[in-house]
Amino acid sequence: MSFSRRSFLSAGIAFAGYASFARAQEAADPGYTSEVTGYGPLVEDPAKVFDLPEGFSYRVVSQAGETMSDGFYVPHKADGMGCFPLGRDKVVLVRNHELRPADVNHGALGVSSHSPLRLAKDRIYDFNDRGQPLPGGTTTLVYDLRKQRLERQHLSLIGTSTNCAGGQTPWGSWLTCEETVQHAGSGVGKDHGWVFEVPASAKGLVDPRPLTAMGRFKHEAACVDPRTGAVYMTEDESSDQKGLFYRFLPNTPGELHKGGRLQALAFRDAPEGGDSRNQDGVTTWNPGDWKDVFWVDLDGVDNPHDDLRMRGHAAGAAWFSRGEGVHFGDGELYFCCTSGGKHGQIMRYVPSPHEGRPEEKDAPGRIQLFVQPEDPKVFDYGDNLTIAPWGHLIVCEDRYSDNLRNHLRGVTPDGRIYTIGRNVFRENAELAGVCFSPDGTTMFVNIYWPGFTLAITGPWNRFRG
Repeated sequence: MSFSRRSFLSAGIAFAGYASFARAQEAADPGYTSEVTGYGPLVEDPAKVFDLPEGFSYRVVSQAGETMSDGFYVPHKADGMGCFPLGRDKVVLVRNHELRPADVNHGALGVSSHSPLRLAKDRIYDFNDRGQPLPGGTTTLVYDLRKQRLERQHLSLIGTSTNCAGGQTPWGSWLTCEETVQHAGSGVGKDHGWVFEVPASAKGLVDPRPLTAMGRFKHEAACVDPRTGAVYMTEDESSDQKGLFYRFLPNTPGELHKGGRLQALAFRDAPEGGDSRNQDGVTTWNPGDWKDVFWVDLDGVDNPHDDLRMRGHAAGAAWFSRGEGVHFGDGELYFCCTSGGKHGQIMRYVPSPHEGRPEEKDAPGRIQLFVQPEDPKVFDYGDNLTIAPWGHLIVCEDRYSDNLRNHLRGVTPDGRIYTIGRNVFRENAELAGVCFSPDGTTMFVNIYWPGFTLAITGPWNRFRG
């Protein structure tokens, strides 16, 4: 698809959403189903970007192709994102761009990377065979919640590849994850498949230092337990839909560059290597079921032969089907397995009171198959997720289909699902990067392609069960 550098949407566009419910109910089949009322039926967006319930509105605050405050372009493929407090009604968003080496013309440097000389070479992680910086990385945005406007945005990481999701840390940084294991000499100069850390406070490009002790694999997302500093990570392996769920125990909590120990989750009832996927006619557990876990130590985490997950499973670690978004809440975390079951799964993990210490063997952590929907109109291929200020999961869908649009779903603490929004932009791209402002007034979400960020406000306290 060709894309003009001209803005394809007015940055001030907003959808008030004050049409009557009747309009949304005119069709016998609205294309989605909610198990609880939630915020009510979706109302058609006259701009054909994003449908929301009555009373909610969005603003497009950033879009691919715009010129940023530092003179570079907003890259395409907006993916995972985190929101950090800045004070005085302002927040910082750190946003991933899942650009592969072949996407160089869609990066921050524009067509043919026309301005690489403006970048300090030591701030670029890697280059392609033509000497162009790899286009993957992150951008950082400052948004005024009260004025509902973007103040500035800039490039904060470049030279990485396929930056899919990631996660926020309690110490104010974003962990951006490469979902690739492309190796040096295959069109790029360095190995890829790492996690990089981007401080939210950075005013420009950060030092592109890979956190190699956290492993080299197809990273998807990460979250941190603020109690222990342990980092939990998902693996989005789509080739055979067999990935692991990882735990990184840092030598010094909060200082990930100082190294640590990488492990993978295993089921106590299947020490030879369990399988959570409920696929191929084999059901190993049902929604609501819990399993006690143990953690398998991993070695060779630099993974030069791309066999880390296979070695981990052989040592007892459990399979998960395309682990994607993960988020830590109140003493527990949730993560999506996009291809688990028929239409995706959401897992819930409660750490041991002695997480990461020898005593955990007597009081192990526990994992639950939280939800596994049977109806794609209720939930289909969940990906990025967050926990809303009111305690519900908010999940982005990632299903490219001619029949079903990608929706934003809510999930109640008892596992009932409702619909919050729907991408009606022309390519039906996945939704990504959902997160909330610390004051709970604004939800941010990305439409992956071409790449733009929405700020959504409305009566969040109007939920109806």
